[in-house]
Amino acid sequence: MSMRVTQNMTSSRLIQNLNTNMRKMAIQQDQISTGRKINKPSDDPVGLTYGLRYRSDLTANTQYQDNISSSLSWLDFYDTQMDQATQVLQRVNDLAVQAGTGTNTPDSLDAINKEIAELKNQMTDIANSSFNGKFVFGGQLFDEKPYPSGTDPKTVSADAGAVTYEIGQGITIDVNMTANQVFGDADPAGTTDNVFSMFDRLSSALQSSNYSAVTAEIDDVKSRMNKIISARSENGAKTNRTELMQNRMEEMNVGLTALQSKTEDADMDQLYIDSTVSQNIYQASLSVGAKIITPSLVNFLN
Repeated sequence: MSMRVTQNMTSSRLIQNLNTNMRKMAIQQDQISTGRKINKPSDDPVGLTYGLRYRSDLTANTQYQDNISSSLSWLDFYDTQMDQATQVLQRVNDLAVQAGTGTNTPDSLDAINKEIAELKNQMTDIANSSFNGKFVFGGQLFDEKPYPSGTDPKTVSADAGAVTYEIGQGITIDVNMTANQVFGDADPAGTTDNVFSMFDRLSSALQSSNYSAVTAEIDDVKSRMNKIISARSENGAKTNRTELMQNRMEEMNVGLTALQSKTEDADMDQLYIDSTVSQNIYQASLSVGAKIITPSLVNFLN
């Protein structure tokens, strides 16, 4: 038994097809205007899930990159300060060698002692260096000078708390060098290679023209210089690792951006072609519809 196709059924099917084409054109126009193929969840629920995941990863990656930049700034600053400390100790070593010859006059020893006093002040300034308003050798006590005025620096035990940055998912790095590492442990008795103890002993030996005591300090000066060099090596290793992480995060950022673009961004060339085809189909549907239904309905649709 054949089914009778009425004029009403033909009109309904035409209207349904026209509405389908119009919705398709509306979606394509939205994609063209935004440059994105996902403008609402219903466009691609699975793609939207991946897109949100990529966005979250990119946000985290950006924060890691900021942390890495901050870490490198800290590490570079520490390297500069330890280089200056090494230069001060190198000058102290030269003066100790000069003063220990036994041929210096009291005036010469006094002049050397005065320079030693200035070098001690310079070393104290280095120990109290600040970066972005934070005292870098004060551990986690950023707002306090590790070697405050009015105290004997060789007796100070500065905070040794670690300054840590997260430079990757589950990857952290301690960027600070403690005062103990660079300048030596607290030495109230004044007998170790604490840098300030050495200054005091050397100054006392110069004042008393004790040449053997002056010469004896040379080994302690070299010992402290070697420890600072070792600290610089550790700092340099951290810098290298952080720079590697920086390169890794930059590559990850490129990869995640490409994946996000592939998931969310529209192929504009193909989209313009598809939009033109959809418009031609819609116009053809109107033209055909005009021949199979009453003009009044087609006019209304137009």
